[in-house]
Amino acid sequence: MKYRYLGKTGLLVSRICLGTMTFGAKDWGCDSKTSIQLIHKYLEAGGNFIDTADIYAGGASEGIVGEALRDKKRDDIVLATKCLFRTGTSPTSKGLSRKHIIEACEASLRRLKTDYIDLYYIHGSDPFTPWEGTMQTLNDLVRQGKVRYLGCSNIFAWQILKANGISALLNLEKLVCGQYMYNLINRDAEREILPACQDQGMGFTSWSPLGAGMLLNKYHKGGKPSEGTRLFYRTEIDGARFWHERTFEVANIVTEISKKTGISPVRLALSWILHDKRVTSIIIGVKRMDQLEENLTMGDWDLAEDVWEELDTKTAYDLGHLSEFARHVYKSAFGDEER
Repeated sequence: MKYRYLGKTGLLVSRICLGTMTFGAKDWGCDSKTSIQLIHKYLEAGGNFIDTADIYAGGASEGIVGEALRDKKRDDIVLATKCLFRTGTSPTSKGLSRKHIIEACEASLRRLKTDYIDLYYIHGSDPFTPWEGTMQTLNDLVRQGKVRYLGCSNIFAWQILKANGISALLNLEKLVCGQYMYNLINRDAEREILPACQDQGMGFTSWSPLGAGMLLNKYHKGGKPSEGTRLFYRTEIDGARFWHERTFEVANIVTEISKKTGISPVRLALSWILHDKRVTSIIIGVKRMDQLEENLTMGDWDLAEDVWEELDTKTAYDLGHLSEFARHVYKSAFGDEER
C-alpha cells in the first residue's frame, strides 16, 4: 500500500481510503458482521484511512466502525467523520452552529468509541451560521484534543478560501483537507476545487470514484437500475448525479480502453484519479469482500502514462470560459516556460 501526505500536514494516509456509507445501510448496504470483516481486511492490507459520517445509516456506520476498531491500535489509524445534516428531531439538531457541532462531535466520539477524531469534516455549508462561529467552534474542538485536523466537503472554492481567511485573521485552525465527488464522469472539481486545495496546501479526497458503479458499464441507457443496487434505492439522490448522457458515453469509453489494454474498468477509473498528485486518497465504497480485494489492488499500482493520457483526453470535461481563458492567458503570456 502506498501512502501520500495529507496536504501540508505531514500526516501520511493510505491512498486508498475505506468509505463506510454502505455499513449498516438497509437494503443496499451490508450488515455489521460483514462490515467488520471488511474493515479488518482493509487494515491487514496496509490501509490506515477510514471515512464515515454521523448520518451514514443513521449513525449505525459510526457504531460499526467503533466496534471494529475496539481491539486495534488506535494511533495507527486515521479516522475521519463529518457533521452538518439532521441527526434528531430537535430544531437544533442540524447545521454548523456551535451547539450542533459540539453535540454532533460528542455523539460521534461515543459511537466510534474513541477519545479523538483525526479528521473532522463539515459535510457542507450552513447559510444560517456565520463562518466565524463555525471556525471558532471547530478550533475549540482541536484545542480540547477531541479533533486533530479539520476538513470540508461539498462547499464552494470561495467558501474554502473564506473559511481559511477567517482562520488566518483570528489565529484559528484551518481546513486542511477537502472531500469531493471526483471521477471520470464528474470532473468539475478540476475547475476550482482542486486548484483551491492546492493553493491552500490542503489534501483532497475523492468520493464516488466509480460513479456509483456506473463506470463499470453494468447499467444500460433506457433501462432502470437493478433492484438491490445503490442506484435503485437512492435514485432520488444519485440519479441526477449519474443517470445522464455523459455517464453512458464515458462508461463506454472506459469499456473500450479496458478491452484494448486488458486493464479492468475498476483499475482504469481509480488509477486515473490517483495520477493527479493533488489527490491524496480515493474513498472506496464496498459491501463484499471481492469488491474490497479488487479495489485494494490500486494501493500500489499505477497507470501507464499513455493509457492515462488516452483516458483523460477521451473523457475531457468542459470546464467553462474562465478555465479556457486562463489557458489562453498562460499560453500567450508565458509560452513554453516551465511552471
